[in-house]
Amino acid sequence: MTDTRAEAARALADIALRGASLREAMERHAPKLPDPRDRALLMALVSDGARWWPRFDASLDRLLDRPLRRKEPAVHALLVLGLVQLEVLELADYAAVAATVQAVRALKRPQLAGLVNAVLRRWQRERATHLAALDARPETRHAHPRWLAEAIARDWPTQAEAVMTADNREPPLMLRANRRRTGRDALIERLRADGQMAEAHAWLADAIVLPHSTDVTRLPGFAEGLFAVQDGAAQIAADLADMCDGQRALDACAAPGGKACHLLERANVALTALEFDAKRAGRIRENLARLHLEADVVVGDASDPSKWWDGKPYQRVLLDAPCSATGVLRRRPDVRLHRRADDIPALAGQQRRILEALWPLLALGGRLIYITCSLLRAENEAVVARFLATHADAQAVPFTLPAGQAAAIGWQVLPGDGDLDGMYYAVLEKR
Repeated sequence: MTDTRAEAARALADIALRGASLREAMERHAPKLPDPRDRALLMALVSDGARWWPRFDASLDRLLDRPLRRKEPAVHALLVLGLVQLEVLELADYAAVAATVQAVRALKRPQLAGLVNAVLRRWQRERATHLAALDARPETRHAHPRWLAEAIARDWPTQAEAVMTADNREPPLMLRANRRRTGRDALIERLRADGQMAEAHAWLADAIVLPHSTDVTRLPGFAEGLFAVQDGAAQIAADLADMCDGQRALDACAAPGGKACHLLERANVALTALEFDAKRAGRIRENLARLHLEADVVVGDASDPSKWWDGKPYQRVLLDAPCSATGVLRRRPDVRLHRRADDIPALAGQQRRILEALWPLLALGGRLIYITCSLLRAENEAVVARFLATHADAQAVPFTLPAGQAAAIGWQVLPGDGDLDGMYYAVLEKR
């Protein structure tokens, strides 16, 4: 029988020390656990391990005489998980330590069981001292890499503490009712009959909020395509697009297809869903099929329309640009382990190239919705401001939302604003 904590340690080592994504690690390790309850525990351990790695990884340098990262990566990751169980999950001390020591044996490293036990016991004895040292620095207090903690403080000085705190909270599960197949109220009633604490979102017309994550494939209506999983911040895109029947629309960088599907649920439009990665384009097709929607899914490079555009202009272009994903750390905790400061200039350059390439595809009077799931100004209003300065036919459309705040250009939802993910929006109209 596979030990869940040992498997979580292997998965966390893959993420933190070998560069795998959370999704990749779960796809590799979850199938080894046939019981759904064990898979749920695995996901919780790995997610929290990735989220709090920058905090507790730093502690191990003080607790260990010799580092284990290189020679014993899974055991090192297991120690991080042991501290997460004690401090974040708040398991009983004896149970957390005993289960972690047992997992060392499951990793076939019984010779290290005494070391793991000693390290965790030392943490318990010296807990106050270690926590004080971690809390003294923003990067370890909030488990953000230093460059990111500094960037957030620079771009959002008065909100930085709240943003980083929100990044470490469990987000609600948000669904989007497929209005082509059901009404939101009817779906809420069906979910409540199933025992779910479902509530209508206060101002997003299609959003339903559940307090905790669950296996959505087991929720009533999933197989019928009555809903999709989509954070409320991402659902704003369909409102800003303001589509009408008969229009042509392009969703560039479309995978996994949530925004494209939402547009199709709102209006009868001819929509092209463009995606560079063929595998991810397959996920768009799967989501369209489950929701009983149709679109032209194209594999191509958004920065090179000559390879895929048919020459007919679009009334709406949705550009969900490749970005740092610094606005979605609460849902993708592994991003904080993989993103680097020097990624940002390269990403901003890519964003500018795609925006320049797609602008000629927009019809006169049409709208381009520029979106990132970043909270860094270099990827957001700086990109849009530079574009507006060099395109006399582009005009920013002002708008307000019930959550977030006006940026220099566009609108920024910060992580936790209205309990939403962090996301930036700008609406550009061709004059």
